[in-house]
Amino acid sequence: MESVNIHEAKTRLSQLLTKAAAGEGFVIAKAGKPIVRVTAIDSPDAGQRKRLGFMKGQFRIPDDFDRMRQDEIADMFGG
Repeated sequence: MESVNIHEAKTRLSQLLTKAAAGEGFVIAKAGKPIVRVTAIDSPDAGQRKRLGFMKGQFRIPDDFDRMRQDEIADMFGG
C-alpha cells in the first residue's frame, strides 16, 4: 500500500482517490508516521477477501431442483 505525506496527498488527491476507488488504497502519513488509511468504501477489510463466486464450478444444481420431492412436500401440507 502506497504511503504519502500530507503535502503530497494534497497535491495528488484526485489521482490518489481514483486509484483508491479502483482498489489500490493508500496511507497518509505525517512526519513519516501513518495517520489514516484511505480505501474504497466497498473494499474488503485488511486480510479479508471478496467471497462472491468462491465455489464456482465445485458443484452442480440439478435441472429439476425446483421440482424435487414435490409429491412428498405436497403430502406434508395436506395436498
